Amino acid sequence: MLNRVIEQLGLRVASMNEVEDSHSSTVYKCTLHNGENIFLKIPYTKLKYQRELEAYEILKGRVAIPEMLDCCSGDEECPGAFVLSELKGKPLTTDVSPTAAFQVGVLQATMHSIQPPKGKILSGIEDEFPYWSQFIEKQFYSFAEDVKEVVDERLYNQAIEKYEAMKQRIPSPDGPSFVHMDFRPANIIINGDRVSGMIDFESVRFGSTDIDFTKLYRDFLCHSPTLYAAFKKGYQSIRPLIDLEVVLPFYLFTDAFNSVGWCKRRGIEKNALFLEENLARLKGFL
Repeated sequence: MLNRVIEQLGLRVASMNEVEDSHSSTVYKCTLHNGENIFLKIPYTKLKYQRELEAYEILKGRVAIPEMLDCCSGDEECPGAFVLSELKGKPLTTDVSPTAAFQVGVLQATMHSIQPPKGKILSGIEDEFPYWSQFIEKQFYSFAEDVKEVVDERLYNQAIEKYEAMKQRIPSPDGPSFVHMDFRPANIIINGDRVSGMIDFESVRFGSTDIDFTKLYRDFLCHSPTLYAAFKKGYQSIRPLIDLEVVLPFYLFTDAFNSVGWCKRRGIEKNALFLEENLARLKGFL
């Protein structure tokens, strides 16, 4: 399939390596014969392909993202593929300056300023905002079926009770906004003190901004009060910021719970470390 996609797109590949930290697509970093680096991305499903395609159309010229150089819609065996330009730099880490954290805030707020396009019918990106609480609940109880097979009954029942109690205290959702749903350091590219852009749009929705801070806080913001403060200033320079102290605990809890279920679905053995991390986080909440 890979060779067929390369041939169909007319790529003259000199060398290629699979990108490891990609969970919903197969991604290869390719060096072409002319020395240019590009990324070849093959989503797992047709829906993810369509979401990504629509995201590039919506975000182009508005938010810093790679350039889509080419694409092919695929067939029964292949959902489709994208050829993407390389963003200069490396994935975000906690070893960055407050200037970079400020720019991450600007980047996310700029994305969150985008609302559902009027008069345009989207077949890939869903608008979940009108039914946001139902959307969150559906996700939670869908993963609950998998979590039940991983944790003991007492812990599982505690988690369900915790969810039902916490959801009552959540304020009205903020939106509708374009939300990434996987806004984490691996998907944010930094070049020195500059943010080059963000990547990976196969999970995007229109929905509440509330959910979109979860993974960034979990993997980045919680490690440094200085970076957290700089991020908030960057975000607030573009649009108002929700009260994260009120909203984050609920979403961090549901993220830990859902991630345990995700590990069960995707394979406990190959996701053992991530499972262990989220079980510890879940027990911490309980």
